[in-house]
Amino acid sequence: MKTIEIKLYKFSELSKEAKQKAIENHCDLNVDYNWWESSYEDAERVFCIISSFDTGRGNYCDLNFTLSAYEVASEIKSEHGVNCDTYKKAINFINSYDNLVAKYSDGTNQDIVMEENNCKFDEEVEELEENFEKIIADCYLTMLINDCEYRTSKEAIIETIEVNEYDFTEDGKLY
Repeated sequence: MKTIEIKLYKFSELSKEAKQKAIENHCDLNVDYNWWESSYEDAERVFCIISSFDTGRGNYCDLNFTLSAYEVASEIKSEHGVNCDTYKKAINFINSYDNLVAKYSDGTNQDIVMEENNCKFDEEVEELEENFEKIIADCYLTMLINDCEYRTSKEAIIETIEVNEYDFTEDGKLY
């Protein structure tokens, strides 16, 4: 029989060099499994589906609305905080949409598009809606990038290590 004794240390007990090694060795600790799920769920709550994204070279977010753009904007307005970019973009979209309705109304009832103006209105609204969907996709891409950057930051890695009470060898290797 052989007995081996190993001294183990909490992160806070490691030397400066060992701490750095531990952080470097676990740079993907917070992004190794479906870290994006909360962003996908948030998008779904406002009737958007994110089918794919790339925060690297591709730098894109494929997003589609499952309701009309106006309904999505209304959901964003009720679900997201006033300081959120998506909220601000939704308010801008709603105002632009309402202005188009007023522009193509009879001037008396500014909530209804006149029948003879439907074609012009539809053309402008289609462009407005397409742009809004792209803008919201860009907002979610920014959220995903920011979330990934935080999760891979030194601060977040240390927090995860400490919360999970990981043990290390003297040289900073996870035990």
